[in-house]
Amino acid sequence: MQDLATAELLAMRAAALEIAECYRVLAKGGLNIVGEVLRGEGEFIELNHFPDDDVFDRETQSQYYYHAHRGLEGEHGHFHTFLRPPGMPDGMQAVAHENATEPWPEGRDALSHLISISMDVYGFPMGLFTTNRWVTAEAWYGAEDVMQLLERFQIDHAAPSWPVNRWISAMFVLFRPQIRQLLRQRDAKVAQWAAQHPGTDVFEDRALDITSWTAISVEDQISQVNVLLGQRQGQS
Repeated sequence: MQDLATAELLAMRAAALEIAECYRVLAKGGLNIVGEVLRGEGEFIELNHFPDDDVFDRETQSQYYYHAHRGLEGEHGHFHTFLRPPGMPDGMQAVAHENATEPWPEGRDALSHLISISMDVYGFPMGLFTTNRWVTAEAWYGAEDVMQLLERFQIDHAAPSWPVNRWISAMFVLFRPQIRQLLRQRDAKVAQWAAQHPGTDVFEDRALDITSWTAISVEDQISQVNVLLGQRQGQS
């Protein structure tokens, strides 16, 4: 993170404070992020979306849901996050894929999957990862385009949970450097896979689901940010 602008580091530190505040108010009620998103949703069934109709901000066109399926060791489940076309820059288009074997969503439904946030059994984030197209039935946008969408993701309302919405929006700021790197790795992995499996539709290959992954720690991230900001203040 040495090459990050000071303004971005300051934004990351503010996002960390926002995350800490969300944890504080939830803990006072004996809750955590996962417990809050599942509260009142009934039986937790793998693959079901929680909440059932997703969380959507009509103003920003941001969307997310939580679910679980054959996750990583220690994972309870994960969030999938998206941005829909009305929230994208004018003229942004999905990549051309003439050999597609399955239809891609079009028009206002041609959403982009941004990042997944893996949650541990205690309800805290443990990793970030990207997925292949078939996993979320998205339209596929190149990494450089998706990176433009990261700053547009925000859930700016209180339903069904204000702390969860504030938390997930702040996660996009605190971990934006890692998310950008994961998107680049995603595209590199897909290109490598396609080269190794000629004649197949790489975006529908069920053998390729996770396209990049990294472990994360809110505490470690903010420690690094504070060290870098301290170094820059010392140099000024």
